[in-house]
Amino acid sequence: MPRALVVDDQADVRTMISMVLRINHFEVVEAHSAASGLKASENSGFDVAIVDIFLQGANGSELIGTLRSRNPPLPVVAISGITALDFLSGTPELAEVVCLQKPFRPADLMRAIEAARHPAWRLEGASAVAL
Repeated sequence: MPRALVVDDQADVRTMISMVLRINHFEVVEAHSAASGLKASENSGFDVAIVDIFLQGANGSELIGTLRSRNPPLPVVAISGITALDFLSGTPELAEVVCLQKPFRPADLMRAIEAARHPAWRLEGASAVAL
C-alpha cells in the first residue's frame, strides 16, 4: 500500500485529502504544520507528499525543499488556495512538483498524484506542472 504525507494547516482540507487517499488505498500520515511534516518524514518513507504552499507560520516551498533533500525522488503535489503556483517552476529545488489549485475535486487530486508519481505522464520539459 503506498504511503502519503499530507501537510496542510486546515483540518478540513487534510481530512478531505486523507479520505480520498484512503478510498484509493493509500496509507496516510497527516501533519498540521511544516514542523510536524518534517518530524513524520524523519521516521518514515513516503511514496508521495501533498503539501500546502502557504502553511501558517511556514513556507511550504521550503518544506518541499527539505523533504526533497532527504528523499530527492519524492513525488510532490503542491496545493494552494491563495494564488496560482506558477512561481514554483522557477525554483530548481522544486523541479517536477505538480501544482494543484484549491478548491479541487477528488479526481483532480488523484490525477495530480499520478502525475507526480509517474513523471512520464507530465508535459515533457516542464519543471513544475499545474493541473
